[in-house]
Amino acid sequence: MCPPALLLGALLLSGPLRAADASDSTAITCFTRGLDLRKGTEDVLCPANCPLWQFYVFGDGVYASLSSVCGAAVHSGVITNAGGAVRVKTLPGQENYPAVNANGIQSQVLSRWASSFSVTAGTKSTALEAVGRSVSTARPSTGKRPKKTLDKKAGNKDCKADIAFLIDGSYNIGQRRFNLQKNFVGKVAVMLGIGTDGPHVGVVQASEHPKIEFYLKNFTAAKEVLFAIKELGFRGGNSNTGKALKYTAQKFFSLENGARKGIPKIIVVFLDGWPSDDLEEAGIVAREFGVNVFIVSVAKPTTEELGMVQDIGFVDKAVCRNNGFFSYQMPTWFGTTKYVKPLVQKLCSHEQMLCSKTCYNSVNIGFLIDGSSSIGESNFLLVLEFVSNVAKAFEISDIGSKVAAVQFTYDQRPEFGFTDYTSKEKVLSAIRNISYMSGGTATGDAISFTTRNVFGPVKDGPNKNFLIVLTDGQSYDDVRGPAAAAQKAGITVFSVGIAWAPLDDLKDMASEPRESHTFFTREFTGLEQMVPDIIRGICKDFLDSKQ
Repeated sequence: MCPPALLLGALLLSGPLRAADASDSTAITCFTRGLDLRKGTEDVLCPANCPLWQFYVFGDGVYASLSSVCGAAVHSGVITNAGGAVRVKTLPGQENYPAVNANGIQSQVLSRWASSFSVTAGTKSTALEAVGRSVSTARPSTGKRPKKTLDKKAGNKDCKADIAFLIDGSYNIGQRRFNLQKNFVGKVAVMLGIGTDGPHVGVVQASEHPKIEFYLKNFTAAKEVLFAIKELGFRGGNSNTGKALKYTAQKFFSLENGARKGIPKIIVVFLDGWPSDDLEEAGIVAREFGVNVFIVSVAKPTTEELGMVQDIGFVDKAVCRNNGFFSYQMPTWFGTTKYVKPLVQKLCSHEQMLCSKTCYNSVNIGFLIDGSSSIGESNFLLVLEFVSNVAKAFEISDIGSKVAAVQFTYDQRPEFGFTDYTSKEKVLSAIRNISYMSGGTATGDAISFTTRNVFGPVKDGPNKNFLIVLTDGQSYDDVRGPAAAAQKAGITVFSVGIAWAPLDDLKDMASEPRESHTFFTREFTGLEQMVPDIIRGICKDFLDSKQ
């Protein structure tokens, strides 16, 4: 049997990787970040034809280490989009990374990051065609079987998605093009980097009646998926794509069938020609279920054929958002290899998956916890229980919602940040392990500290930011100014007061409308009853922000 690494190369590369003049250079992908590299100074080879609009670059000249290396190299003018050799030097973190438009790339502003890098021209080399996923350790071919650079079982962790391929099995496509379609879908599946911790895929065939060929849970290895796709039989009949799309959105993504919480749900609809039924209603249903619909259309209707199409705007009405990102056009089923990589890059851009963004998987929640002497050990445990119960409601993951906590008295103690824990279990464990400080109450300083140090690094991220301030007494400093600064920075503030917390302070801290962002209870045991209202409030604010 052909080894998976060789199978991947056979399917995806139009020719062998060519070694650079510098034998110690590392071939990287379009999306390898500075923090993926391990050496202080490293020579890398950037591939050709990276999609400029997908680069994430922070800074100018000196780039935050979460920036794409190749994106920074193009931005700085070291290389063009034809690829080439780049020398990367690790630098200390900066307080500010400016946003500058250069060489077709708009870099983004970042207030602070722990490490940086610079790029200069490397050893002259031939550009590589690289796999479009974040595997920073791939190297040029030496003629020998390459060492493993990816945990095949875990898969590509940078491309977490649950994907249903809705293939066209109608008489409209015919047996021959159906086989070419299967070949293309197989190439896409392999390039995605399927694995237990990476993308999961399943297949549904649209024909007279939709048929789920296999679910997300059935296969978690690329070679198994390839074999299952190869074995698919042609069903025939009318395409009924709308019927199949609606069925897939409603039936396919259940937990029992392998769908994962907090992971974007995607249906890739392959359509040969045009649908024989209505796609608009199916698209609405998919959006209601939080599913991102892509339409991959092949052989669009000719001018003469347009009269046979029920609705010529069917693509725009079916996709997740009518912004061009969710539609993909191929002129024919022949010679489709060059279309594999751009489609994979779209499917792996989880931040673009707008239809799977909900208040449960797209928020950052910071808890600012009063640890003053007036609370006491037993009541402090009730505060931590409240924090845990709110956190439990959200889908915490590296691509989903995130939680952070700071305890304060006169001083502030960061308990954990937004990037410290990427699973709900670890976050809840960290909350349980918070120890009681005891001391005074300086709530204003604590809000300023949290705004700057906890929310600062994520303020330009995709998630909406919330701060929940819990206090049981009068602050010794001003709270109004720091709270206004936090809100100006895009943070929605909920104030939760207990016992002796003055109502004026609580209202001064809370976001508008203050009445719905201010909570109070006389007893610490009353915190439990507030949990549903806090969660509803976060979700309402999230939905209002998307209007």
